[in-house]
Amino acid sequence: MCILFIARRKRADYPLIIAANRDEFYQRPTAPSAFWKHHPHMLAGQDLEARGTWMGVTRQGKIAALTNVRAPSEMKTDVNSRGELVANWLQQPLADHQNNSLVAIDEYLQSLHLSRNQYNGYNLLFGDVAHLCVYNNVNDTTHGVEQGVFGLSNADIVTPWPKVTQGVTALNQYVDAQAKIDCEDLFALLKQDTKAQDQALPDTGIGYEWEKALSSIFIQTPKYGTRTSTLLLVDANNVLTWKERSFSDTGLATQTREFSFQI
Repeated sequence: MCILFIARRKRADYPLIIAANRDEFYQRPTAPSAFWKHHPHMLAGQDLEARGTWMGVTRQGKIAALTNVRAPSEMKTDVNSRGELVANWLQQPLADHQNNSLVAIDEYLQSLHLSRNQYNGYNLLFGDVAHLCVYNNVNDTTHGVEQGVFGLSNADIVTPWPKVTQGVTALNQYVDAQAKIDCEDLFALLKQDTKAQDQALPDTGIGYEWEKALSSIFIQTPKYGTRTSTLLLVDANNVLTWKERSFSDTGLATQTREFSFQI
């Protein structure tokens, strides 16, 4: 998962909206979203190479999504797969009481802190419909996700990369202005391929050509790009809608999968 946008408590009809793109090498084997055979309460795609996932939900309303921190000079080879962090959270039982839910989140944060050096850099958005936070293992920081519109890419949540600012602004304007939320409008936001101006490009150590290619919300290069766009919406009645759109290596939509259930 390389970019996600969150509208939190901005609308009465949809108190939670998450729109996210997963960017990956096209050759990496992947299974589309489904309820997992050995964890039937858990809905997510699956990375068939490392067996983890980049984003998922449960029937009880748990949520998790991952973005990698782009820092090639700091990459380690003898570390665990970051995708297991999403799966581990979703596979834990959800506490019934609100206070216990907060305790479970705090306990998982403690485990993330203790294991932070066992993974390459990441941001993990996790929690449930009522409580969400983002943990960054590079800085060892946690940010609550309360009311507002937030964006997260391959730096920490407070770093204003151009494509993050673009998406946050677009989503903020959309949820404020529209009488009705249309998923196709959200997919269109995730399909934006405008590149950042050269002077605004981040310098993460991958060179100008890659910085430019990766500076748009939707990415398409010969070997690497946006593989899926995912929407997660929770309405005022606690009905969760999940839509996943897959793309070919030429950027064409190939499949849209949809799930909806009462939390």
